[in-house]
Amino acid sequence: MESKILEVFIPGPAGRLEGKYFKSKKKTSPIALILHPHPEYGGTMNNKVVVETFNVFKDNNFSVCRVNFRGVGRSDGRFDNGQGELADAAAALDWIERENFDNSQCWIAGFSFGSLIAMQLLMRRPEINRFVAISPQPNVYDFSFLSPCPTSGTIIYGKNDELVSFDSVNDLMKRLNSQKGISIDFNTINDANHFFSKSEINLAKTLNKYIKKETALY
Repeated sequence: MESKILEVFIPGPAGRLEGKYFKSKKKTSPIALILHPHPEYGGTMNNKVVVETFNVFKDNNFSVCRVNFRGVGRSDGRFDNGQGELADAAAALDWIERENFDNSQCWIAGFSFGSLIAMQLLMRRPEINRFVAISPQPNVYDFSFLSPCPTSGTIIYGKNDELVSFDSVNDLMKRLNSQKGISIDFNTINDANHFFSKSEINLAKTLNKYIKKETALY
C-alpha cells in the first residue's frame, strides 16, 4: 500500500505547528524539511513552489515535511520577524528526526523568506548535510552569517526574478563556493520569475536532477 501524505500537528515553541508529512517506506531514507515564503506576504506551506519541492523529495523516497510557521493556517502564535520562525523550523526538524531516527541524510529546503530561515537553521544544526535555497534574497536579507557555510547545496534562481538581481545572488554563490570543501550548484531557470509562475515544472526537473546526483552517493 502506498504511503499517504498525512496532516500533522507538531509541538512548537509558540504552540502547535500545522504540517504535511510523507513517510518513506524505505528504511534509512533521507529526510527533508521545507520552509515557506514570508507569512506577511501570503506565504504558506501550500504555496505552489513549496508543494512542488515537497513532491520532488517525496518522489525520491525521502521522508519529507512542510510546515506552516506560527500564525499561518492552523499554526498557533503570530509572526515574529524571523526569530520565532527559526525556532519553529528547529522544532519541526526535531520532530522529523524523531520520526526517522535512522535517516541516512538530512536536507533543509526553503523558498524566498523560507530560504533565509533554512540557511540560519543550517548554521545551527550540524546534522544537516545538504540545502536547497530557492529564490533567496541577499539584496533584502544579510546572508553574511554563512561564514563559513557548513555544507554543500544548491541555489535555484529565476532569470526573470523581479525582486532579486542576478548580481546579488551570483555574489552570494561565489562567496559560498570560495570555501574549501563546499560545492554550490547554481541553477538559473530561463523565463522564471521570483515565484516560478508557469515554471514549476522546470524548477522540479532542476531539483530532481540535483537530488538524484547527491543521493547516489548514499
